[in-house]
This record gives sequence, structure tokens and C-alpha cells, in this order.
Amino acid sequence: MTKLDRINRQLLSDLQANGRMTNVELAANAGISPPPCLRRLRSLEDEGYIRGYHADIDPTMLGYEAELYALVGLESQALDRLQAFEATASSWEEVRECHMVRGGGDFLLRIVAHDTAHENAITQRLTGAKDVVRVTTFPVIRTAKREPGIPIDLSPTRR
Repeated sequence: MTKLDRINRQLLSDLQANGRMTNVELAANAGISPPPCLRRLRSLEDEGYIRGYHADIDPTMLGYEAELYALVGLESQALDRLQAFEATASSWEEVRECHMVRGGGDFLLRIVAHDTAHENAITQRLTGAKDVVRVTTFPVIRTAKREPGIPIDLSPTRR
């Protein structure tokens, strides 16, 4: 298991902030040379600390003007029904996140839509899905903060 020392935490923090940093830049920021930096990165990837790399695309540039969250309640919490709903919701391209939750529903979905008409069509498809008995939608008016990833403490004393 890779030790999350100061250097590895710095690498994770730097990559989370800018996934396009070169190995040379990462190594310089961490105070090590490029070959051990690359070995550390491969180890962090292999062990699952780094799940992947992606570009943060502006949805409005591709015509997705609306974002909403949907709290979905199912008729039954039997494992097969929960898994079936997860598979259904995950297959819809507009559903960008699907979380099983506790509280007022069974699933919380983050959904993108082109406009209000598209949003309504998605909501209708959702309310018509098998085993769905309740859908509460929360259209996003404005986003004050969207920070990718997680806070990374650069101190190696915490796990």
C-alpha cells in the first residue's frame, strides 16, 4: 500500500487542481526528480487513489442550459429493485450522477438538460420508470461553488 506522505499528497493536490500538469512540473512542485515522481503516480493510480483524468466541460457551451437534482423514492427497497433502478438511471446520458441516499428518498440524481422542455421530458421519463413512486426535483438556479475532488491535507499525519 502506498504511503500518503507529504510528497504523494502534494502530487494528488496538484493533479486535482490541474490534471494537465506535466510530470516535470509535478516533480518540481513536490521537490523530487521526474523518474520517482512517475513511479509514485503509477502507484497512486494502481492503488486507486487516482481514479482517472478528465476535462471539465462547460455544459452551456454544448447546449445544456439546465441542471437539476431529483430525489427519487421507490416502491420497494429490495436489493434487486434498487439495482434495477440504478441500472436504468445510469443508462440515461442526462443523468450525470446517481447516488443511493438515506432520508427522504432512495436516490439522488444530478441531471443536465438542454432547456425546460427537455427537463420536463426527463422528469416524465423518471416518474414513469419502473418502481418509482415519488420524484421531487430541484432545478438549479445558480451555482456559487463547484469544486472538483476533495480537500487534501498536505500534512502526512492524517489518513
